[in-house]
Amino acid sequence: MDATVLAFAGLNLFGVFISAISQVLLKKSAMRDHGSAIKEYLNPFVIFAYTLFVAATLLSVIAYRGIPLSMGPILDATGYIYVTIFGVTIFHERLTAKRVLALALIVTGIVVYSMGI
Repeated sequence: MDATVLAFAGLNLFGVFISAISQVLLKKSAMRDHGSAIKEYLNPFVIFAYTLFVAATLLSVIAYRGIPLSMGPILDATGYIYVTIFGVTIFHERLTAKRVLALALIVTGIVVYSMGI
């Protein structure tokens, strides 16, 4: 893999990370009482989260200019890892055996793809 592909892959991973942060903001907002339906959707957490989603989408579009199309879904799968880490650390969710197995399968798939097996 050459340096250009690695740079664009890093850009894609950064976009996936931003998307995971956006999901955390949306969940934080959903856990609060807003008083009205309009305040539920027009509050700083939600607005910033959707702004981050737009930024993540733009990063993804740019990244696909330099990475093979088959690599994109593999890199996007890292989002499950980020979301799980955030869920455990921020929301104190339990890490069950099923989740650990699922994450192990995701990581194994990424490693297998990276090695070209």
